[in-house]
Amino acid sequence: MSTRSVPAATQPSRAGRRLPLTLTAVAIGWLVAYLANVPLWDLLVYRVAGLGPGSRLGSGVHFFLADTVKITLLLVGIIFVLTVARSFLSLERTRALLGGRRQGVANLAAAGLGVATPFCSCSAVPAFIGFVAAGVPLGVTLSFLIASPLINEVAVVLLYGMFGLRIAALYISSGLIIATAAGYVLGRFCPQRWVEPFVYTTTLQGAPIMAGQRLSWPDRVTLGREEVTKILRKVWPYLLAGIALGAAIHGWAPADFFARVAGAQNPFAPVVAVVLGVPLYSNAAGILPLIEALHDKGMPMGTLLAFMMSVVALSLPELILLRRVLKPQLLAAFVAVVATAILATGYLFNAIL
Repeated sequence: MSTRSVPAATQPSRAGRRLPLTLTAVAIGWLVAYLANVPLWDLLVYRVAGLGPGSRLGSGVHFFLADTVKITLLLVGIIFVLTVARSFLSLERTRALLGGRRQGVANLAAAGLGVATPFCSCSAVPAFIGFVAAGVPLGVTLSFLIASPLINEVAVVLLYGMFGLRIAALYISSGLIIATAAGYVLGRFCPQRWVEPFVYTTTLQGAPIMAGQRLSWPDRVTLGREEVTKILRKVWPYLLAGIALGAAIHGWAPADFFARVAGAQNPFAPVVAVVLGVPLYSNAAGILPLIEALHDKGMPMGTLLAFMMSVVALSLPELILLRRVLKPQLLAAFVAVVATAILATGYLFNAIL
């Protein structure tokens, strides 16, 4: 009795044919879960568990459960899609796009590319060395490094889901302006003398810049799935801590406390927000539940955005890492320029929103 063997060459093609159907089914399941999230917790918390929607306990529990599921679903979808998209863009291509442009235009291009590339504070030093070693102007490099954590794509989508298109668009535009202007201003100071000497002696072969490689669609999907798992493992403590704190504020913290400390009538509210935000270490997924809860308590959106930007763009761990490549003079100038821009954004948004 003979058996019919399937040529190995046909296996990838069969997997390739199944891939669109699999992705479509996953996308539909994700959409159904997202749309059913709040109604499901309304039923379970308010009807099955019998907690009153107006009670502190009911409101806090509902906030924690619904936001945990909502933000987890958003993170999974955003990380997967962006990882697949980023597999078409290598760091070498990013670096090449920044060369040969005049100041100002190059800063804006760098800020735009910073939004699209997967850098966080942990990769700030390798990215800085790689760009400087490649001959990218220092001010342009700083625009890139400011924009990359500041305009976080996860924050954009979560802000859109929580507050709508207008707030998300304002966040993007203000972040681009801050990164472009800050890099341009810092570049005008001729800051090369304030960079640690070893950065300029690093060759491209020693810099952590990898050329892009050709990937199949199954490879890109695998990368997306692995990135989702890696990032969720990394951020889940901050995610749960942020949501828990947000739930506590949402359910128990008195609104008049936040109105006194950082309400619209306090002219120094954005200053307080930035001073409190810099020492904190979190990411967009962890800080946005807190932003949502504080917004529900009546804090102005400009103050909240200033707080969020200071956490993600001027966090203490990132500044400690940057100290490895920047001398204290440039690090202090970096903090002063970015903090001033964030403060201006907070006051502007409080005035127009």
